[in-house]
Amino acid sequence: MTYIGIDNGVSGSIAIIRNGDLELYVPTPVKKTLNYTKAKAFITRLDGIKFKEILENCLSKDKCLAVVERPMIMPGRWKASVSAIRCDESQRNIFEILKVPFRYIDSKEWQRDSKLGKGMLPSGLEKEELKIASCQIGKQLFPDAKIKKDADALLIAEFARRNNL
Repeated sequence: MTYIGIDNGVSGSIAIIRNGDLELYVPTPVKKTLNYTKAKAFITRLDGIKFKEILENCLSKDKCLAVVERPMIMPGRWKASVSAIRCDESQRNIFEILKVPFRYIDSKEWQRDSKLGKGMLPSGLEKEELKIASCQIGKQLFPDAKIKKDADALLIAEFARRNNL
């Protein structure tokens, strides 16, 4: 079984675990383009071609599942929310084109014990502590992975694998 963990958004990452082994861990491929408004501005978008290539390279005859962290939608963080939704829609289109089964997961579901299974992070952590713990636990479980800000995609894929999603 192959699990594809996706930490959402243009600043996220992608992890692929096949039969319990880490196959790939990379930042979400993005590109900067002019905004679609009349004002001069640039936006960061998913590089759909590179994202599609990553998925195609990992697809095999194995059964696979992409587990995507649900995008943040917060009226107080409008630009970040719109960016997350744009990225999610692009990823979703590519899943559909490639016929990759996918499901969404809330961050609290994979971080903490939930109805889905045993979480990947200790309880009681808040805000910045979550990123620090994600990075440390990711490095413990996957010492060869090049982890920078956090290991959320790795932990999402590993959560899915451990809990047979």
